[in-house]
Order: sequence, then structure tokens, then C-alpha cells
Amino acid sequence: MELNARLVSRVALTGVALALCACGQSKDASTTSTDTATASATPADTTDPFIWLEQVSSPRAMAWVDSQNVKTLAVLEHDTSYAALYSEAVKLAEDRDRIPSPDIIGGQVYNFWQDADHVHGIWRRTSLASYQTSSPAWQTVLDLDALSKAEKANWFWKGADCAEPAETRCIVSLSDGGEDAVTSREFDLTTNKFVKDGFVIPHGKQSSTWEDPNTLLIAREWQPGDLTTSGYPFIVKRLKRGQPLSAAVEVFRGAKSDVSAGAAALTDGGGNHLVLVSHSPSFFENESYILTATGADSIGIPGKARVSGLVDGRVLITLDTVWTDSKGKPFTAGSLVSVQLAAMKANPAKLEATLVYAPGPRESLNGLSITRNAVVMTRLDNVRGRAYVYTPASPSGWVESKLDLPDNLSIGSGGGDIHSNTAFLSVAGFLTPSSVMMVDAQTHSLKTIKSLPAKFDATGDTVEQFEATSKDGTKIPYFVVHKRGMKLDGNNPTILYAYGGFQVSETPNYSAALGKLWLERGGVWVLANIRGGGEFGPAWHEAGLKTHRQVIYDDFAAVGRDLVARKITTTRRLGIEGGSNGGLLMGVEFTQHPELWNAVDIQVPLLDMLRYEQIEAGASWVGEYGSVSVPAERAFLASISPYNNLHAGEKYPLPFIWTTTKDDRVGPQHARKFAAKLASMNIPYLFFEVTEGGHGSGASLKERAHTTALEMTYFTRQLMN
Repeated sequence: MELNARLVSRVALTGVALALCACGQSKDASTTSTDTATASATPADTTDPFIWLEQVSSPRAMAWVDSQNVKTLAVLEHDTSYAALYSEAVKLAEDRDRIPSPDIIGGQVYNFWQDADHVHGIWRRTSLASYQTSSPAWQTVLDLDALSKAEKANWFWKGADCAEPAETRCIVSLSDGGEDAVTSREFDLTTNKFVKDGFVIPHGKQSSTWEDPNTLLIAREWQPGDLTTSGYPFIVKRLKRGQPLSAAVEVFRGAKSDVSAGAAALTDGGGNHLVLVSHSPSFFENESYILTATGADSIGIPGKARVSGLVDGRVLITLDTVWTDSKGKPFTAGSLVSVQLAAMKANPAKLEATLVYAPGPRESLNGLSITRNAVVMTRLDNVRGRAYVYTPASPSGWVESKLDLPDNLSIGSGGGDIHSNTAFLSVAGFLTPSSVMMVDAQTHSLKTIKSLPAKFDATGDTVEQFEATSKDGTKIPYFVVHKRGMKLDGNNPTILYAYGGFQVSETPNYSAALGKLWLERGGVWVLANIRGGGEFGPAWHEAGLKTHRQVIYDDFAAVGRDLVARKITTTRRLGIEGGSNGGLLMGVEFTQHPELWNAVDIQVPLLDMLRYEQIEAGASWVGEYGSVSVPAERAFLASISPYNNLHAGEKYPLPFIWTTTKDDRVGPQHARKFAAKLASMNIPYLFFEVTEGGHGSGASLKERAHTTALEMTYFTRQLMN
């Protein structure tokens, strides 16, 4: 599930930052074992005949998985359309003309890259000037294939955090097989080697940040049981260079009932420095503190607010709720405000804020990139991308300048450089190949420096935006990608996608696989901006929280019915897909409206909503879904839980349910049990479990291409044949 990080930047624990997003990207090698979760089950769990499948790696469970995979692959891989789809999917995944995503570190451009020759991947760098050429001169910094071979390991990349301002020493996080839990090690960018006797943080769900070049602030499981009920750390300690991990000194302690706790250090281009610790009582609440030599001082901002950056001595704060500052000035939810760093340090409990940006009724803040002297903001206007530069003005104001960019595209923040005024934007549309633009935040100039070649023939395609009316009268926008001149005869194979949770905004994006494997073959693609997301700010998300969540499922069904009413498709030709939280959405639509769809692709899902709090990181999402410990919330969860609402004798469409063994965020347990229950009711289904890849479709490019080919084969069988 694609969860926006609710902790200050870089505080978010590995896995929490992406929360529940399966989006082909975030949303943990769980240190909370599933066997323990099973052992601590409530008495009611003894009635669940498939609870043994929650023991992720038990021989019995894995034998079941193997048998299911054999059955499903015998169907899909032997379909006449599969071989061509797989060949195309692998070719697209391994194409070397993909855009290398830029990350500026120490004045150079870094990129993590996987291809056919680098299955685990390489971390590499080039100069900014070279990056702008058609053939950058890349230097390999770290080769994970070679490292895995040398260490007899299965390392996959989970990112690097480099100590500012020098940015020569980094904490590199590596994952075993793609899970969220990581092993973190200090790396020297001047030698391209791990530092001998440098910092090493053993395997676990954890986070770290540089307090200074010789000090780390680490949140992890220090002693057995030092984890929240969600499976994340709540104790932050300071570790000095040369000290063993056992010598780390505690600087902050949250509570076991929290979601998580962590630390972050922010530095701006002028050398101003801010060290924060934070804990999250719930998924959408965050209590932040300034870390000082004497302790941690609470910052006087609401729980539904977060520190988002530091520029020119001003602390940026994003508000997900209304707030009145210490001077009585009111600010609306969804706004970005700034506070003088010096004033915050002097009196963090009482803050005077200045408005940077307040959203209009159909707007929302999408992302921020910080440069030396400015902020590059991306935002959504009726789900269309916009970008602006905000420059500090004396004494505390801000000057807004809109960047001249094409309309009807998705515009994302691509990162900035605090040592210069360079920032990157990603630009794409359903039919517009992705590009990377470089922004000079001082002159407001734009330059396209990378463009993806067209990966499918879109010359005859078009995009339209419609609105459906949900059950309560709310207008729900959705995009339809289709051939020009498409006959409105209801005979168009159509895939409808949505996410609907965690304030995640779904915007137009360019998918080579979708275009080549579906659109080129006459398929229609639909993206629905249902409630629960962030497309229209915090209120759009909060409308579907906890016991109000049925509106999300009503929104999705309304879009499906609207597609049929417009004769774009019929229920015979209409399929749906979604992952993680979107997988829950698929499960609900499968059980509540089986008559509306002929294909349901359920990806890395939550499905047993009466036990989700006891499976992997499930307890962290109580703020989104509610808890079975609250009677009203339990009753609602029981009413929508797909696993608990399957009925023998009901006519369901044939679903494709897939998950991954190493998903230590949502876990494979939900998908397994759902499939097993379908089998017990003699209801047809297809189930597949990828053995690697964490909360996604595989760890390597070829594994991900294989999953894509299976999905497209399934949709072809159900909707086109």
C-alpha cells in the first residue's frame, strides 16, 4: 500500500514510507514472526481452518504454495497468448533505453540500475553534465550481483542515506530477497568500498540517520521485544563511530502501542541544521521533537502535520488538518507553512507560521524538492499536474512562480540539490512517454534532459476524463484511455484500476507494459480517483476512514456502472485490478458486486480484515481501517472483510490472486487463506505466489516481467477471448 511517510523526511522506517503500495515500485523482513502471531491468536481464531497458512515458511504451507503455483502456471503459461506476452514484457523490462532516475549526491548524479546483465543491480554515478548527454559515462559504485556472489547472499537495493553536507559517507541498506527488513552498512563514496570497521546495523526493520559525520541515530529492535505491536522500533539510540552497537545511548523512547519511532536530520544550503525525533501514535499522527544536547523538546504542531524540509533557515511543515499558530493565525488542511528555524529552536512549543501555499477546492499538494535557495512544489489541480517555485522573501514571506509545463500530464518531484538550485521533475501521461526535466530554481528555467522513446503505438489513442456519481451523490472523476473512434457498443475489453487509501494520489502515468500488452491489442484502461486517496487533499482521504470506508467501495462500483452505462464496456468485458490496499478493494468488489466484473486481479492483498492486525505490519494501519478491539469498528470490518464474506453457491468471476513469500509488510497470508477458502467452496480461482520481491511483483526485472505476463494472459482469457 502506498503510504506516504508520516514521519519527518528520512525518519520513515523502511517499509512504512511506502506503507501499503504495491504500485509496481514501496508501502519488511518481519521481526514479528508469523508463527508468533498465530500462537497469540484469539480463541475465535481456532475456528479458522486455514490459519496454518499464516506460518509463512512452514513446510506444509510452502508445499501448498508449490502445488498452487503448478496448477496456475499450467493454465496461464500454456495459454496461446502467454509466450508472446512474456517475451514482450521481458524486453520492455530490460530495455537499456529506460530513463535512469537521477539523485544528486555531492554534486554528482547517482542512479540505481537493473538490467539483464545486472539482475541484482548496480549503484552508479556520473557528472551532471554527462547525465544530460545521450550516453552518460557511468562509473559503477557498488555492484550488488558481485557483492551477492562474494558474500553468498541475495542482496537487493533498499537505498542510501549520505551524511550532509560532505555527502561522502553513506549508510547503504540492503535487503535479502527484496523484503522490507534490511542490513545497513557504511559506504565510502571516495573509495567505492564499505568502510572497514565502519557502522554496521544488523538485519531488521529499522531506520538510521546521520546526526553528524561521526554519529548515527538508530531506531531498531535493541533487545528482543523492543518493537511496537506493528513490528517497528520505538526506541531511538545514539551510536558514535567506533562504538559497538551495545554501547548506543538511548535518546528517545516512544511507546509499544505506537506505530513506530525514528529520527531525521535536515541540513539546508546555508549550513543550518535541524535534528528531529518523532513517534507515531497512529498511522496518520506524528509527534515531533527537536533533539538537543539535554533531551527532546516537543514541537507545537498538530499530530496530523509533519516537518517536510528545511530551506534558507525556514522549516517547512505540511498540514493534514486545520491549525491555528501561537499568534492566532488559522491555516487550512492541506496547506504548507514555514517557521523560522531560530524561533523554533528558541521555543518549539509556541510557533508563529507563515503561509507558503493553501489548496483550492480541487487542488492538493503532491511533492516538494528542496534546493539551496528555493522549494520546487508539484501539486494536483483536478488530478492534473502543476509545478511551482517558491522563493523565500524578507522577512518571512514567499514568492510563488508557476513553471511553464504541458497540461493534462502527471508531474512529479524528482529530488533537489541543497548545494545548488538544481531540481528534477518527472513528466508523463498515459500516452506521453516519461521524461526528466531539470529546473533551475533561481532562474525558473526548464530543460528536458531525458525522454523515453515511445514503447507502444499510441497514434490512434486518446484520453478522456469523466465523472461517475457515487451512491451518496459525490462526483468521482476517472480517466479512460482508448482508441479514437472506439465503438460504444459495450464490446471493449476494459481494465479498471484504483487504490483508494492512505491519502495516495493516483495520476496519469506512462506504462510501456500496459501500452504494449493491452492498449495496442485493443484494450481500454481506466483509472478511477475514488475517495480514500489524496487527489483532493486530506478531506478526500478522511471521507473513507474506518467505518466510513464503504463510500470508497461505492465509488469504485459507481465508476464500473458508469462505464457500462456509457456503453464503453459490459460486465462481460470489464475487469478490475488493484494491489495491497487496492487488493483489499478488489476483494471487497469481488464479494460485494460479483455481477459487475468478469475478471478480478487481486495483487498482494489484505483480505482477512478480522485478523489483519495480527499479520505482519497490519497493526500499523488501524488509523486507516479501524480495530477489531472497538465493537463498532469490528462490526464494520466483519461486514466488508472479503475472507469472511465468501459464500458457497455464489456465482463469482474467476479471480487471479497473487502475492509474494517475502512480503513482510502485508504478508502472503491473506491471499493464501482466501484462495484456500475458495477451494473449500469449490469456487474456481487462480493463485500464484512469487518467492522473492517483498511487497511487489518480484525482486528482479525478469521476475516482475513474468508476473506482468501472467496478469495480461489472465485478462486476455477473461475479457478478450
